[in-house]
Amino acid sequence: MDIIKVSAVSYANTFPFIYGLENTLIREKIALQKDYPSLCARNLLEDKVDIGLVPITVIPELNFHEIISEYCIGANNEVRSVLLVSNAPVKKLKRIFLDYQSKTSVSLVKILALYYWGIDVQWFQVAKGFESNIENDHDGAVIIGDRCFTAEKKFLFSYDLASEWRKFTGLPFVFAAWVANKQIDRDFKKEFNTALEYGICNLDKVVRYFTNSQLPEGVDLKSYLTNNIDYHLDDEKIKAMELFFQYFDKLSMK
Repeated sequence: MDIIKVSAVSYANTFPFIYGLENTLIREKIALQKDYPSLCARNLLEDKVDIGLVPITVIPELNFHEIISEYCIGANNEVRSVLLVSNAPVKKLKRIFLDYQSKTSVSLVKILALYYWGIDVQWFQVAKGFESNIENDHDGAVIIGDRCFTAEKKFLFSYDLASEWRKFTGLPFVFAAWVANKQIDRDFKKEFNTALEYGICNLDKVVRYFTNSQLPEGVDLKSYLTNNIDYHLDDEKIKAMELFFQYFDKLSMK
């Protein structure tokens, strides 16, 4: 069988998946690369990989797609690692800077702004280091990934986007799913899911494996993986994805 090229998100929330893929026999059948979410999406779109853990907004852009796993990056309440930060309440914001690393989080904050918070702001696409552009009480920034563990302490206000979505819809949220851009062998998919499950079921081993990861001091990795991330793509999350795409389509028409 040909080696399957896999692109996975490099954030801490993916550590259980990475551990499973690197510590089971599936490692002999895949070429694994680790990227930030929007680059995972680009790799899948450009057919540089066969499978990606990708922001769900990339799904409609693919000529062919299949969600190949019952696991995802999701949250039932607070996710901690997808935030809108500011030094003023969200209702007072005039500008919001958007993290370049994930289109799903960008779309989510725009949906919340229009349909939940009821605010009209200017949106700015920015590059690395954009957090320093927050100059006054009228500015906010969407930040994703491990940088959130530092950012949540630097600003007076921190809005957890998964929690805000839950307040808005009563549903969990799915940030990323395992998506293939071509048909994948059934036996491989089964083995792939078994590897992912192995990581999720061995969090103590995961934490030890990633002891030297560059997380801010004081971050309780096991607590984060257990209490903030929910990995099961269950019926509620599928329902949440369907609702998100309804709002996403409305945004696209504006």
